[in-house]
This record gives sequence, structure tokens and C-alpha cells, in this order.
Amino acid sequence: MFVKKLVEKASIKKPGGGGISSDGLKSSDVDPRVVFHYGIPTGSNMFAYDPIHKILAISTKDGRIKLYGKDNTQALLESSEAVSSKFLQFLQNEGILLNVTSTNRIEVWDIDKKLLSHVHVCKEEITSFTVMQHSSYMYVGDSTGNVSVLKIDLEPCQIVKMKYTIPLSASHGNEVSGDPAVVHILPQPTAESKRILIVFRDGLLTLWDIRESKSIYAAGGKMLQALHQESKQVTSACWACPVGSKVAVGYSNGDIFIWGTPSTTNLKSELSSDCSTQNTPICKLNLGYKLEKIPIASLRWVYAEGKASRLYIRGASDLVSANLVQVLVLNEHTESRTIKLALNLSEPCIDMEIISSSSDPSKHKQDTFLLLGKSGHVYAYDDCQIERYLLQYQTRSPPSLPKEITVKIPFVDSSITAVKLITDSSYMLSSSDEDYMLLSKSIPSLLPSDAKTKDVSSHSSHVSGFVKVKNLYITGHSDGAINFWDLSCPFFIPLLSLKQQSENDFSLSGIPLTALYFDGKSRVLVSGDQSGTVRIFKFKSEPLATENSFMSFAGMKKGSSHSVKVIKVNGAVLSLNVNHTSRHLAVGSDQGYITLVDIEGPTVLYEKHIASEICIGIISVQFETCNLLGFEKNVLVVATKDSSVLALDSDNGNTLSANTIHPKKPSRALFMQVLDGQDALAAKGANPAENGMPKQLLTALLCLEKAAYVYSLNHVVQGVKKVLYKKKFHSSSCCFASTFYNGSDVGLILLFTSGKMEIRSLPELSLLKETSIRGFTYSTPKPKSLSEGLICSSWDGELVMVNGDQEIFFASTLLEKNFFRLLDTVTQVYRNDLTIPQEGLVYGTIVQKEKKKGIFSSVLKGGKSKQVPDVETEDSRESIEELSTIFSTVNFPCNSNDNTNNLGMEEDEDELNIDDIDLEDNTEEKPKEQSMFATLNKQKLSSSFKALKGKFKQSKVKNEKSNTKEEPQDDKSSTVDQIKKRYGFSSSGETSYAKMAESKLHENLKKLQGINLRTTEMQDTARSFSSMAKEMLRTAENDKRSS
Repeated sequence: MFVKKLVEKASIKKPGGGGISSDGLKSSDVDPRVVFHYGIPTGSNMFAYDPIHKILAISTKDGRIKLYGKDNTQALLESSEAVSSKFLQFLQNEGILLNVTSTNRIEVWDIDKKLLSHVHVCKEEITSFTVMQHSSYMYVGDSTGNVSVLKIDLEPCQIVKMKYTIPLSASHGNEVSGDPAVVHILPQPTAESKRILIVFRDGLLTLWDIRESKSIYAAGGKMLQALHQESKQVTSACWACPVGSKVAVGYSNGDIFIWGTPSTTNLKSELSSDCSTQNTPICKLNLGYKLEKIPIASLRWVYAEGKASRLYIRGASDLVSANLVQVLVLNEHTESRTIKLALNLSEPCIDMEIISSSSDPSKHKQDTFLLLGKSGHVYAYDDCQIERYLLQYQTRSPPSLPKEITVKIPFVDSSITAVKLITDSSYMLSSSDEDYMLLSKSIPSLLPSDAKTKDVSSHSSHVSGFVKVKNLYITGHSDGAINFWDLSCPFFIPLLSLKQQSENDFSLSGIPLTALYFDGKSRVLVSGDQSGTVRIFKFKSEPLATENSFMSFAGMKKGSSHSVKVIKVNGAVLSLNVNHTSRHLAVGSDQGYITLVDIEGPTVLYEKHIASEICIGIISVQFETCNLLGFEKNVLVVATKDSSVLALDSDNGNTLSANTIHPKKPSRALFMQVLDGQDALAAKGANPAENGMPKQLLTALLCLEKAAYVYSLNHVVQGVKKVLYKKKFHSSSCCFASTFYNGSDVGLILLFTSGKMEIRSLPELSLLKETSIRGFTYSTPKPKSLSEGLICSSWDGELVMVNGDQEIFFASTLLEKNFFRLLDTVTQVYRNDLTIPQEGLVYGTIVQKEKKKGIFSSVLKGGKSKQVPDVETEDSRESIEELSTIFSTVNFPCNSNDNTNNLGMEEDEDELNIDDIDLEDNTEEKPKEQSMFATLNKQKLSSSFKALKGKFKQSKVKNEKSNTKEEPQDDKSSTVDQIKKRYGFSSSGETSYAKMAESKLHENLKKLQGINLRTTEMQDTARSFSSMAKEMLRTAENDKRSS
């Protein structure tokens, strides 16, 4: 038996030479690709926003980045690696987007050209990434606690590593008990080029001076863990004031602390007046996160005029909680009573962002607060409503809670359940590109911040100039509505909406549509719904329209341009087809019924039930004429859901054979098409007789989830199971199949659940090309339920793939085929000619002249209120130029010893740091803890004064000797000095490390002399106080005796 089948297969001569389509459709003719993506991509996990150009970026778990610009512009970027993002930030106003992947690769994207310009690979695990705005520098923190500086060269658009580094030993200290990873690097507001705040995972906060290359302030750390008697890690942080004097820090146990940091120009006096290490925060926010053990995932502070400055808090939890996302009023006027708003979420969120609608200062600012759900959906809130609610919360008539808006395809209110795509290759352009651009600006935007509140029907007046459209897209909806769209451009232009049920009923049926059929030549639209109702719409012809053109929708009114006829069939409608010769309509239902209808009546001619043991349901019906026993026979070819194929007599509905054709291992059928093999062979220049085929070769293509088969139509009619060509699918299941034509050549499109897209020749099923659509997902619908993924294609291989109400893929198959007009314009999210207002480029110079009473009025308990010092100001250009010199210099040589590395750095906590000594009187009241530390420090100073003085004298003598030795070498080093001066380095005759050390020693000696005098004064005061006390004691004893 096996040998017989092998001989039969070998005896079949395949056209085109053994299954390779040499004269027909070639691999060079096709280029399967995604041409446009609309909506929110599946698997979104992170936001980024450019407030200057108003560009929102959303990264996904599979390495895609979606960009959203003004005027409905959208673009999709794809990384070479399908991995998720750790950090995503814009280099504002430069057209650069930086993406840090989970594999520690930093990608540099040119969003103007939509190209990946450079990839920088980091050896260490990146745990923190911050772009220093208005410059080309960025800070990278790693899991070992080190911070490195990178620079983007804009001309070649690549990343260069700078010589400047911040090692863990310098910023954190030698004693590391917990996790030293850097979780946040925050440039200090109004002093971005001078200081940064380094936040470690173990809780330590270090304020780093960039120019002096040393830590000047510390807070938190191991003392914090000891005070609270619990181990916790920092999970988030942000500045909580416009001048960088307060920082909000969130922890893994749900705590939120506000820490104070020095921010004035006179840092030395501020650091000397207060402790250089702060172990107690300014305040603690009790918002319920700790009670529910929800870690603080992210914090975002927003400045607003008046008392509206607020802190946005997002907790990290897999469960929905009322406290997951909260907004808190937090400013200098904040009282002890907490004013907050808890947003009621439908699912846990993984990121948040605030976007603005317009950059025009004259217009009312409209901001939108975005939340990214764990499912990938985006939720939006009107940020102005949030601000209004918080400000008016305590009034007699508080406003209503802000409403949550789910970001979805804005074209329709109900979900899409049936689709149809018709393209016209011979269309005549009756409207210019400028007309389409004007229409695009009036179409509702995807994001609420730029949304246009217009009804679909209101656009009908705009299409008066459209006699023909290039791409017509028809959608059936869950409420029974039918909408016509112009897809000539990559946005949906509404043409017509049909809500009519019958001649006299113009209301919506409320029943989902399941099938659509449209014929532009005869102007007939047929729809079928889930209840078995079939509606036949006949549109009136246009007097100026040609026979081969699409119908015009200009000036249509309800009932005036079409008629509606209704019939009823058994079961939900799955398939529709019309015989243009006989004007008969064939309807297939999910209950296995085939109904033939005369459209002119309409009248039901007959109804036939196809029994099935596995799965009933008619997925396809096709009218065809075949040669049977020498006679022409009109047949109706039927494919069932259980992968069976049979033929009926189209005149009476009788089966032409008792046997049905089906594979041995049946799977769910997706698509069936009758192919005219004679025409295909003639187009190839081959003689059918010479190829061993009959003169009139009709084949039936059947595509299943697991395989594709090509049968002879005569064999199907006769019930003979004989497979001409077969292709099994092993990697994944097929979810969509359709044929397309390139001239007279025909091809097959196969789309799989994994996102793979194959183009195969027909009838041989040879693979021509394949690609992968990243992010495409398809789930098989459950019984008696509608699929969220809807796919349709046109005769020339254009595909539209709808994923629920969230995203749409547009794909093309042929090589030289332009799916859309204005594609380059719509995908251009970045605009080089955009004029940027000066206030958009400068950090907000927001200075509050005086602190009023509130929770931030004192740094520590018992402290008095202080006036806000003058805020630093810096020239951005001069600061950036100075940073270029600093970052290009090695500040911590790798081969130097610890003493050299620690020059100008803080000493160990157990040793005395003379730079922290304050010799001036401080009239302000100090906390008790500070007074105790001061007393201990003075005792320590007096005990170690002699030893330090001796060391300083020895160092001074050594420096003097070294200077005398270096004098004869001045002539030799003159040339070196000139070279050093030319490149900006100090010469040997100028200030050197030895001279700096000498001046430092002189300064410290003066301090120590002052300490000695102060100690002597204190000793004298103590003696006088002791003598006075003894005298008083004697007087008291004498008085006691005399009494």
C-alpha cells in the first residue's frame, strides 16, 4: 500500500518544475512586512515623555517602542533583541531616545530617522539610569554601587564613556552592610551641573559634589535601620521641592520618608551648622502602604502654583488595592493633616506618567495623568480634575472624583466583531494629500490629552469630495452597527454608519454581527448576525460613478440612499457568498445549515443541513461550474469547521456524492477557496495537457490550523479523496489564511499564532518568503463566543489585523505596493522645525521667598523655623562647558593608593574629620542630640590635638624639602608646563597637590589653634563655675548650722 501511494505521488507532474514556482509568483515579487501600527502595543511595560516636543514613548516586553506625537502621528520601533526595558528616557529637544534593556544594553534611537544609531554594552548590571537634561551626559549606577558617566556625541550619535567615575568607597564608605546597588541618581534642581543625590538600595542618601569629587552630605543608612529595628530597602525616590532641599524616598516595606538636603550656595556654613549625616527624616507619610505591606514602586512630585504641588505615589502589588495609587498634596504650606486622593483602579499598575496637551503658554494647560496596567492597557485621568479635587476637598461642596478613561481605539463605542477590506487598484485620486491632512487633524486622537470630541456621523460632510477611495474598510460591531471607513491613509476616516434593522426600524439591534459581504459593482451589502438575521442592503447607483468604481457616500441620509431586506436562518451566520450570474445568496450557519436565497425577493429557495460527528458549522460556501461526465454542472462547494469538503447541486441543494473529503487527522478549518488552475497555468505559458493535467483544472484549497491541502475539484464533486499538494504546520497553529493576486499569479498568505507570516505559491504550496510580526497575539475563541482578534485581507495581499479595542496592525505582501498615502507624514512624530519657547528649555525657576508654617517648617523635632536661603542660579552653557572638562579627567586613578584616592574625601566615620569643625558661635537653638555630639567632638578634639599638630608639622617640613629639591628642575619642566597650559591642565609651577595640602595644613593649624583657645576658655569657665559651686555649698552649710 505504501509503495502504491509513493508511485502515485511520483507520477504527478507538478507545474512549474517540481513545486518551485519558477514562471509564476516568485520570491522576489513578495515582501511581507508591517507597514503601520495603530494603538497601544500588547505587552507594554514602561512610559517615557518628552515635554518639549510632546512625544510619548511606550516600551514593550518584546523589545518594541511605540511613539506618539502631535496630530495623530505614530511610529513603531523594533530592537534587535526581543527583551524588555529597564529604563526609558528622552534626551529632550534632541530627537534622541535612550532605552536600557534587561540585558544591560543602552540603545540610542534617532526618532527623527526612526533608526537604532548605537548600542552601548555595559558589563555590570545597570540599576539606575538618569539623563542630565539640557546636556548630552547621563549617569549610570550599577549593582556594585559605582556610578559612571556617559556622553552622547550627537554627530555620530553614539555613546562615549567618560573618565569621571564615582566609586562606592568614595560615595558610600568602606563599611557596606546591605545591598550597595545604586537605585536612583537625582541631579539637584537649580544645581544640576554641580551636585547629584545618589540613593543606595540599603537606604543611604549621599549628596555628591561633582567639581570637588567628594561626598558632602549623607542621610539614612545603617543608623536608620537600627532606629526602626527592621530591614528595608529603598525602592523609589524623587525630589519633593523645586530647589532640591527635600527628597521623598519610598521603601520596600511601604514607608515613605521625606529627607532634608542642603541646597544653598553657602554649603559650608550649612553643613557646619547642622550634622553632616542625618539619621532622622523630616517627616513620615502614613498612607496605608505599610499596613498592607505594599512596596513603593515609584514616586513623582509635580510643582504647581499656589498650594497645588502634589506627590504621585504608586505601590507595587499583584492585587488590586484601594491604596495602590494615591495623590497627596505636598508643599511648603502642607499642614499635619493629610489631603490625599486614592484612585480606584481596575487592575494593578506598573508605571505612570503625566503628559501635556499643548506647548502654547497662551492656551489653558491641559495635563493628563496616565497609568499603565499590568495587562498592557493604558488608563487616563484628567490631571486638572485631580488638582481641583485636592484643593476643594475640605470645602462644603467637594468636587466629584476624577473619572478613569481606558485608552482604546477612539473610532467607535462598541467592539468590532466582523471586518471586510476592499482595495481598488484603478482608483482615481479625487482629493489631494492636503485634504487628507486636514481630515487627520479633525479625527479623534488616541490619547485623551489631544482628543477631539467629534461624533462619527459629523464627518460625513467632509467626504463630499470622495467619489472613490483606495482602501475601503467595513466593520460590523457588537451592537449591530455597520461602519464604512476610508483607509487610504493610516488613520480611519469615517464615511457612513448604518444602524438600520429594517425598512421602518432605524435603531440598533444590539446583536453582534458575525459576517459581512460587499460587492462594489452591484452595490450590495449583506450582513449576518449571531441570531441568524441576514440583512440585504441595496445602495442606489451614483449618476456620475463608473462601473468599476467604489460607490460614493457623499450626502447620504437615512433611508434615502439604500433599501433593507431581512431574512432569517437557523443559527449564527458564519459565511456569505453571492453568485453574480444567478443573483443567489448562499448563507452558512454555525448549526450546519446552508440556505440559498434569491436576493431580488428576497425569498428562500432551499435549506440544507450538513451533519457532522465532530463539529458542525459552515465556514465557507462558493459557487462554481465544473465539468461532470461531459456536462457543465453548477455546484456549491462547502467547507465545514471540522475540515470536511463537499459539493452540492446549487440548483436544488442535493449532495453530488455520498462521501466527503477530509484529512485523516482533522483540525479546525479556517479557509477554503476554489482556484482556477487552467488560468494559472496559461499565465505561466504552460500547456495543461503537457503537464498531465486535464484541460479544465479546478482545485480546492483547504487551510486548517495544522495543515493545508489542495484537492482537485472534480475529486471533491465525486467524493474521491486524492490530495494533490499538502503542507503540514509543525511549529505553531495557523490562525488565518487567504489568497492574493499579483496580476495573473496567485499566492497564499498564512498567519500563525506565534506571529510568523508565510507567503506560499499555489497550487504547489512552496515557501516563497516568511517574516515575523512581533507583538501579534491571537487566542482561539471559546465556543459560542466572539474572537477579539479579527483579521482580513484584500485581493492584492493587504492585511488589517485588529486586536480587540487596543491595537491594529497593517501589513503588505507584495514588494512594490504602497498600502497608504501620507505614510511618511503620519509616522513623523519628531519635528525639526518646531519652535521651542525659552521657558521650555530652562528648569523651572521656582523660588518661594518664605516658608510658612507646615510639616516642613523644621528639619528636626525641636528646631526653629528658618528662612529659605537664596537659591543657586547657574549659567547652563558655562556649566556644561565646565562639566566637559571635569568629566574628561580621571578623578580616581585606578593604580593610586587609598590616601591619594581619599584626598579631599570624607574620612572614616570613626576618625576625626577636621573639615567638619565649626569655630563660629551659633546663636540658634540646636537639638539635644546635636549638642551631645558637639560636646563629644570637643572632648575628642582636646585629647587628639597634640598628635595632630605633630603630624601637620612633619608634613610641612617634608613639603618644604620637596620644594627645595624641585627648584633646579624648573628649566627642564618649562616645556611640559606650556603643553599642560595649552590643554587646560595646571603647570608644575602653579597649584599642585603638595601646595594644596600645604594650604590645607595651614588652614587646619589655624583651626586647631582656635580650638586650643576655645578649650582653654572652657577650662577657665569650668574652674570658675566649680569655685562658685563650692562657695555656694559652703554658704549653704553655714546657714544650716546657724539655724
